[in-house]
Amino acid sequence: MVWWLWVLLGLGLLSFEVLTPGGFFAVFFGLAALLVGALTGLELSGPPWLQWLLFSGLSVAQVLLLRPPLLSRVRAAPRSLPPIDSLVGEVAILLEDLPPGAVGKAELRGSGWTARSAEAKTLAKGARCRVERVEGFTLWLRPETLKEWGR
Repeated sequence: MVWWLWVLLGLGLLSFEVLTPGGFFAVFFGLAALLVGALTGLELSGPPWLQWLLFSGLSVAQVLLLRPPLLSRVRAAPRSLPPIDSLVGEVAILLEDLPPGAVGKAELRGSGWTARSAEAKTLAKGARCRVERVEGFTLWLRPETLKEWGR
């Protein structure tokens, strides 16, 4: 084969790798074709059967030797995500009396929230409460103690 056909094959395979979601296979075949094209252009590759043998050998060798390190670099360990903002421990103000087991309203960070009492007693309207846990869009509240006011 003439050298420019190998170069075209190599460029076509490299383009194919870019256009497909990859497992990094075609790139090594494209590089092998470009290398065989360069050797053919320098008249160092011999007859066509030897060119195809070089192409096959170089392709397989590159896939076996270069693909695993390349994949390990591309698929690096997932970065840990920053922690999600938690409302636990924040102060909420009750907008209405909140008997035990009942659902009421509280204000937290300027927004109204559904609230439930984590205590066995009624919490009074206007009381400062700490968020004990969050379930969906419901805040479970307990009354704030004097020690917690300085937080």
